[in-house]
Amino acid sequence: MQGSIVGAAREITAERDAKLAALREMIANKRRYPINGQNRKVIVFTAFADTARYLYEQLALWAKSDLGLDCALVTGTGTNQTTLPKLRRDLASILTAFAPRAKERPEELAAEGDLDLLIATDCISEGQNLQDCDWLINYDIHWNPVRIIQRFGRIDRIGSPNDRIQLVNFWPNMELEEYINLEQRVSGRMVLLDISATGEENLIEQQSGNQMNDLEYRRKQLLKLQDAVIDLEDLSTGVSIADLTLTDFRIDLAEFRKAHPGALEAQPLGTFAVTTTGEAEIPPGIVFCLRAEGGAASRIPEGGYPLAPHYLVHVGDDGAVLLPYPQAKQILDRLKRLCLGRDLPDAGACARFDKATKNGEDMRHAQRLLAATVASVVGKNEERAVASLFTPGGTHALAGEFAGIDDFEVVAYLVVLPAEAAGAIPEASKS
Repeated sequence: MQGSIVGAAREITAERDAKLAALREMIANKRRYPINGQNRKVIVFTAFADTARYLYEQLALWAKSDLGLDCALVTGTGTNQTTLPKLRRDLASILTAFAPRAKERPEELAAEGDLDLLIATDCISEGQNLQDCDWLINYDIHWNPVRIIQRFGRIDRIGSPNDRIQLVNFWPNMELEEYINLEQRVSGRMVLLDISATGEENLIEQQSGNQMNDLEYRRKQLLKLQDAVIDLEDLSTGVSIADLTLTDFRIDLAEFRKAHPGALEAQPLGTFAVTTTGEAEIPPGIVFCLRAEGGAASRIPEGGYPLAPHYLVHVGDDGAVLLPYPQAKQILDRLKRLCLGRDLPDAGACARFDKATKNGEDMRHAQRLLAATVASVVGKNEERAVASLFTPGGTHALAGEFAGIDDFEVVAYLVVLPAEAAGAIPEASKS
């Protein structure tokens, strides 16, 4: 059986590879008919390093000789390649040559040349700004729909110089229902492991509660992706934070610290800002960043939490938790939408906040929202301890007030006021 499979596979040469031929034609057409001026850049994503190497072997010399495109291979395993002789083979150099504008390439490195065709695995599907490119091809469809969206996020980014960007998916040569059910059939066979094992542990059943392993979830999202490009915010609820690694935000933070050394370290605890919902259409309230201290810092919430001991929560003006701490990615997205490009304080919003709080002397409304925030983290509404977070001389809750969680620090918070036409923020005296 094994010999027959290998023999059949060997008969499929590059000359008989219809999928490769379709990819080659697509790249050639993109070169002849660019969608943004003379932009010739294309990214080809594949899930497997072997496939990426195969594509590089079949496309690199052809693209160079026939289309005048220099090509690179990035697999993240130290086997990166490129057709540019002067270009170094490390990841940073290759990506800078592919996206010199987004990567802010220094003039002295321009002599290394420019890349127009990048073949890569998912090692670059997160945390890379490659918006110089306007055309992305998924040569295979990843089982996780989040990964597909993250791939497209490399070029679908703020600051893109392109008027249009294009996503192309190579779907499997079968019905999607059948493709998704392949894993279900394999999983069913793996249950047979129980027979030869202890019989007490079923590895498959133990994972059945994981929503990212839910075949129905994957099926619905992949069906959506067949017809439209969806955003991470449009995915079904329950996407794990483990699938949204926040790499983009870490890069933004690193760039800010490089441009403003010492600025963040000099900020006192409890730093806050005031803004309005503006055009972001984000509900008013407060976004809190808390840090667990003492014994609380060592207590990780059930199911794990990668950001512990820090907790981000967006609570609405009515005290309802709009986004709880496990949805940190969505909270950071909201912060970015609210604050990006607003380098100066909003004088009008600050004046409204000062009036409602009597220049910060009456913070009862904010205290109630903080109580709701803490309750969402620890499961208990301890307003008496929370109140100390806003009183002079006390910036943390009293030890022992949180039934096993010693205390919290308010690291920072953002007050989001409604648009002025919608009414003023609640005054503490009226609450």
